Amino acid sequence: MVSYDFLGPEKILKAYDPKTGMKAVIVLDNTARGPAKGGIRMTPTVDEEEVFGLARAMTLKNALANLPFGGGKSGIIANPKELTIEEKEGIVRAYGKAIKQLAPEIYVAAPDISMGEREMRWIADEAGPKSITGKPVDLGGIPHELGSTGYGVYISVRELLKLQDDSLEGKTVTVQGYGNVGSFAADFMERDGAKLIAASDSSCTLYDPDGIDAHKLREFKESGKRLSEYPEHEKLEPMDVLFIECDILVPAAQKHVITADNQDRVSAKIISQGANLPIEHHVERLLEKRGVQNIPDILANAGGVISSYIEHIGGSADDIFPEIEKIIAGNIKELGDALINTESDARKACIELAHKRLEQ
Repeated sequence: MVSYDFLGPEKILKAYDPKTGMKAVIVLDNTARGPAKGGIRMTPTVDEEEVFGLARAMTLKNALANLPFGGGKSGIIANPKELTIEEKEGIVRAYGKAIKQLAPEIYVAAPDISMGEREMRWIADEAGPKSITGKPVDLGGIPHELGSTGYGVYISVRELLKLQDDSLEGKTVTVQGYGNVGSFAADFMERDGAKLIAASDSSCTLYDPDGIDAHKLREFKESGKRLSEYPEHEKLEPMDVLFIECDILVPAAQKHVITADNQDRVSAKIISQGANLPIEHHVERLLEKRGVQNIPDILANAGGVISSYIEHIGGSADDIFPEIEKIIAGNIKELGDALINTESDARKACIELAHKRLEQ
């Protein structure tokens, strides 16, 4: 891959609070377009290298979306499963105090793994509500139930098909990771006439070539149940969803699920990446050379950060979907040749456009 080391990182900061035991890594990768924007994850294994990689991805995603944000990310080193609510609150509040000197002038944080609205409220108490997005509605947040990221994935597929004088009508869809991104993407596609034929979570893959009601299944998952408990449709192994013949595959769970060892079993015509880094770059190239049209994560799943931008500037829920549609549809049109022509390198084309916007 082409190296772009000149981008950053601009700052790598480490925070520690002896009273609570809070340990955190904060990477501000690039602020050429505005304050670094990126979420906070809490895991026992998060480290500087992981946070830097995520911050760089945010730099590219925000630039590609043409937002006035740079890229950043934070990692709090702790195991939330071993913490009481009081212990977690103490750690998160200590982190909030630590970023107060950065936010919102050069860093705007957001939820990520094991960090949600409740934790954003604690940080807002310490660093101010403008220091974060993804906060509760009463603090100026926007409801997460809108499915912004999934809507962006849907728009990316719809617009790519439109460039080829085609539509979602009658297309078959499979979703790996039927959560807040994948379930909404399937629901929106279903409204345009597509048919969900397979969906997975960590418990199983549901499969039915005659179709699965995407909206009904999304409501079932939102009730807190696992797909293995769903009373209808054939149940396969969780990873089988990746290898079912379909028109559109949405990987929307873990990273690197499609690998050099299994890519030859993937038979989708289009892949729109709802998750971050579900496919390594060299594997994307193998798929593209086999004729698979690939919409990389930094383009397809930008709906979430676009929603964050609307929240950050004080916009309303009504502003979100039109802005997501405008930005992602515009990028699909601008990158159309590289996305349709599978001899091209879709990710490289996305990164080059992001860098052009950073240089400007």
